[in-house]
Amino acid sequence: MIQIRTASSDDVALLASLNQIVHDLHNRHRPDLFLDSPELGAVEGFFRTQIADPSVTMLLADGAEGEALGYALARVKNRPGSALEHSDVIVSLDQIAVVPDAARSGVGAALLEAVREVGRAAGCRRLVTDVWYFNEGARAFYQAAGFSPMNVRLDQQL
Repeated sequence: MIQIRTASSDDVALLASLNQIVHDLHNRHRPDLFLDSPELGAVEGFFRTQIADPSVTMLLADGAEGEALGYALARVKNRPGSALEHSDVIVSLDQIAVVPDAARSGVGAALLEAVREVGRAAGCRRLVTDVWYFNEGARAFYQAAGFSPMNVRLDQQL
């Protein structure tokens, strides 16, 4: 059984630990962008700041024994309209991580559904996220969850 709960400031050390899962993957593929060994206090500070931000909802997935299985960082964004674009309220899935032993067990899907609920409760019309191209597992997860490409961000070293 997977329980999804809202994280509190008491969970920053846990969130920092869970973040290491996805950070290591990013660092392995893009060491030019991601630090090799981020300072633990700074990572905890990052999560403390996110939890304090009223536009952010930090979600934790706990297993039947109360063990942490993953987390998601959701952010509600109000985009004003312009001469060319409609105004919009969206929920952005900025981060998601699932412990390797819980992969493909429904944890990611449960976190994703909880993010959708955050968005619906905030009056959002859409859920958006991005994924690193090298992360084939995440791309497959999002495609299976019904996401489709919206734009493509390109990168070139100078």
